[in-house]
Order: sequence, then structure tokens, then C-alpha cells
Amino acid sequence: MNEEPNQAPVSIPEETLQKWEARGVSRRDFMKFCTATAATLALPMSFIPRIAEAIDDARLPVIWVEYQSCSGDSEAFLRANQPTAADIILDIISLEYSEVVMAASGHQAEKSKHDAMEKYKGKYLLIVEGSIPTGEHGAYCTVGGESAVEGAKKLIANAAATITVGTCASFGGIPAAAPNPTGAVSVMELVPGAAVINLPGCPVNADNLTATIVHFVTFGKLPATDRLGRPKFAYGKRIHDNCERRGHFDAGQYAEAFGDPAHRQGHCLYKLGCKGPETFHNCPTVRYNEGTSWPIMAGHGCLGCSEPNFWDTMTPFYRRLPQVPGFGIEATADKIGLGIAAGTALAFGAHGVASAFRKGDDAASDHVKKEK
Repeated sequence: MNEEPNQAPVSIPEETLQKWEARGVSRRDFMKFCTATAATLALPMSFIPRIAEAIDDARLPVIWVEYQSCSGDSEAFLRANQPTAADIILDIISLEYSEVVMAASGHQAEKSKHDAMEKYKGKYLLIVEGSIPTGEHGAYCTVGGESAVEGAKKLIANAAATITVGTCASFGGIPAAAPNPTGAVSVMELVPGAAVINLPGCPVNADNLTATIVHFVTFGKLPATDRLGRPKFAYGKRIHDNCERRGHFDAGQYAEAFGDPAHRQGHCLYKLGCKGPETFHNCPTVRYNEGTSWPIMAGHGCLGCSEPNFWDTMTPFYRRLPQVPGFGIEATADKIGLGIAAGTALAFGAHGVASAFRKGDDAASDHVKKEK
């Protein structure tokens, strides 16, 4: 991240750095985390000391509950790095309840959740994973004898703010797909008007979750959101806009089948069903597994999992989108690609190098020379 013009070097108090070193976190790693968080949140470098101060003074009480979920979001969080889940749990937040990582079970676990809700009423951060089934009065999901509907409403009402992790909690996800036998709904549908921010994805990107928590700790409020309640820093741009294969799309170069030469050369996956043109997420820039890769980089098209009702609206997953947004109502990928390719060919032809578009370079070159 480049420094701003005329800005003094970022400085974190020595006392703060010493505290984190005592916890086993090197100065370099701590600075790297604060810088990466500021970058993810699209904040200038001048905010790095403020982030460092906030997380140094933190231990925000957090209650993490699961309803209709596969625990994929919890697993993604547990595999977080820089900082690790252990760093976050032990140093940044105080995880009061989480079925996946807590030692207690049964009545003891439920007591921990109830006690934390009462002790930190209006101050704790609630994280919800999974959709909430409303069918049969909530009987399809009960925890400790209490339905998910009752439990979620109570926890949301007493929380300072709620973060939904994963598409199921954000938009209903797979459980809410037609015909939705359990009457699954999202958190926002269950409690309209509550202070909720959605972090959809299958699973949620742990970096986005960490950045959202740090934003709340630093500023005392949730980040700015789009119309679907998603933070703009993570869902403000289409995947298509930042995709490393975008240049191939613009040039009309598409893979026609998995494993074909174009696919192996990294050409656009639009014709193989990629939903990047209709999906908003920062997957291309943040990526997964410590920033190692993401689906399109690995050769598989985007499924649009961070969009509402993706299981119904984005399927069949391996069929191309009928239209590409942003290029005119009648413009399809074929027309865009062919139009740009044709324009490029004309430009090359005007400069006497049309041979770049032909096979048999020598013969083509001779022909061009004769024409000239």
C-alpha cells in the first residue's frame, strides 16, 4: 500500500508493539496485519495507528451461533491466517459462545450463551451462521429446547450489532432454495430493521470477517453497506471488473470446454457458466487460503454464491449467462468479444501487421508487403 503524498511515515506506539511482542506476535506481523486490514477496508494509511490502538484495547464480547448451516463459515474462520483464529479469539475479541470451538456442551453451553447475553446486553457483537427455519413454528431447528426463531430474535434484539456470515444467514442460501421445505429465511428477513451487516459467500472470506470486526472495534459502528446490507469495501465491485481473465473476455477469447487449450491458457470462463459478470465480491483481490487463490484463478467459473437466491437464479451453474450487464441491453459476450476483436484487427491492419491474426506468418507478411 503506497503512502499518501506529503504524509508522515506511519508510526505505532512502542508500548503497543511491545504488548503484541509479549503475546508472541512480531512487530512485522502486527504491522502487516494493520496495513492489510486498512487496505481491505479501503482506508488510508493514516488510519493504521488508530486500528492498532483499537485492537490493542479490544476484547469485544462475541456470541457466535449456528442454525441451518454446514459449519463451513466456522471452518473458514478457524483456518484464518495473519492473524490466526487463535489470535483473534484470544487478543481481539472475547468469544463467549460458539458451538464449534467451545469446550462446554449441553446445559453448560446454553448457560454460557444466556449469561453472556445478559452480562453484555447492548454491547456484544452477534455472529450468525446459517439460515433460520420458520416452518412448523421453528421446530426444524432447535438448540437447547429453544427454536432458532426464538433464540435468534432474542440474541439480535440484545446485541450491539449482528454480522451474518455466509450466504445462508445473509440471504437464506441453499436451505431457502425452492421449494424451501423448512421455510428458511435470512436474519434480515427474520428481524427487519435490526443492525445487521451481511457477509455472504460459500464460505465467508475470513479476511472480510476480520476486517468487519476490526472496523466495528475501531469506529464503534458497522462499515457502509450496499442495498443488500453487504459492506461496500468487500462487495462494491463485480468480480468481472477485477478478474485476471477479463482481458480475454474483452478480446473474445473463451474456453469452450474444461481442459481444452483455451482453458489451459487461462482464457475467459464465461461460456462455461462463470457468473462473475453478475456477482459482487472481492474474491479476485482478497482471494482465499492466505490470498493464495480463488475459484476462477484455479480454473473454475464463479457460481455467484454471494448473490441472493443464487441457487435458484444462477443455475444451471455450467450454462452461460444470457446477457452481460453494463454493455447494453442487447450485447452478449459473443458480440462484445467479436466486436472488439474485429476492431483490433482493423487497427493492426491499418499499421500493416494483420499477419498477427493469421496462420502462416511468412505468407501473410509477403501479402501485406505486396499490398503496401
